[in-house]
Amino acid sequence: MSNTYQIYLISDSTGETLDRIFLALKAQFLNIDYKVRSYSFTRTENQILKILEEAEKNSNAIILYTIVDNNLAKYLANVSENKKIPCFGVLGNLILNFSKILNQKATHEPSGQHILNEEYYDRIEAIQFTMNHDDGNLINDVHKSDIILVGVSRTSKTPTSIYLANKGFKTSNIPLINENSLPEALKKNPKVACVVGLSTEPERLADLRKNRMNSLKESENTKYTDLENIKKEVLEAKKTFQKYKWPLIDVTRKSVEETAASIIKIHEIYSNNAK
Repeated sequence: MSNTYQIYLISDSTGETLDRIFLALKAQFLNIDYKVRSYSFTRTENQILKILEEAEKNSNAIILYTIVDNNLAKYLANVSENKKIPCFGVLGNLILNFSKILNQKATHEPSGQHILNEEYYDRIEAIQFTMNHDDGNLINDVHKSDIILVGVSRTSKTPTSIYLANKGFKTSNIPLINENSLPEALKKNPKVACVVGLSTEPERLADLRKNRMNSLKESENTKYTDLENIKKEVLEAKKTFQKYKWPLIDVTRKSVEETAASIIKIHEIYSNNAK
């Protein structure tokens, strides 16, 4: 018998929510072998039956689903039970409990989170802004940012900016070579927006930069990858952050999501103080 679990992710929408939930779930279990099969926009009994017939062939099948239509969700649960396939609804009980607390019926509308409302368009605008203000571009618009990330090269500024943009924050990121490389507008008004400094351990930074140079197949810039020089860079960056009283986040052992969560908390404090 195979010890590999076959995970079936069944969603009536894009499957994005289910993907994230399973990502968090699997992180809690070590030494597990699994294969994932994702089925999005599953909205008919016939679609479900075909998936379950496939799942039935695997002894280690497990089903997770996000289906907001009650009748369809019950059909999936009942057929899975008949076929003796473990099946777990991710949103069902949560929607029911919220419905009771809020004293209103849920819409049970698939893809309800993707409705083109004002929040959606604000997020698209934030993404466009962030892409245009990557790596020190359009620094004259820096005052229009919700968040400004500053850090030496390879401190995850761009991926963190894009993640924040997807959360609706207009984010600029500025590479820090030295204090003189900062935009004058930022030096004159360090609190023009929520500014956060990003840093990392020099040894980790040296490895990242060497890998970057190798991936680009460029001859190594010894100053750019030299550990002693990087130590000075990181130290000077920290001094700059202290001078302008910008909070610092060490990203060495943080994922982009963790870094962004810390930045959002800092932004909340900044916004409250600015009121």
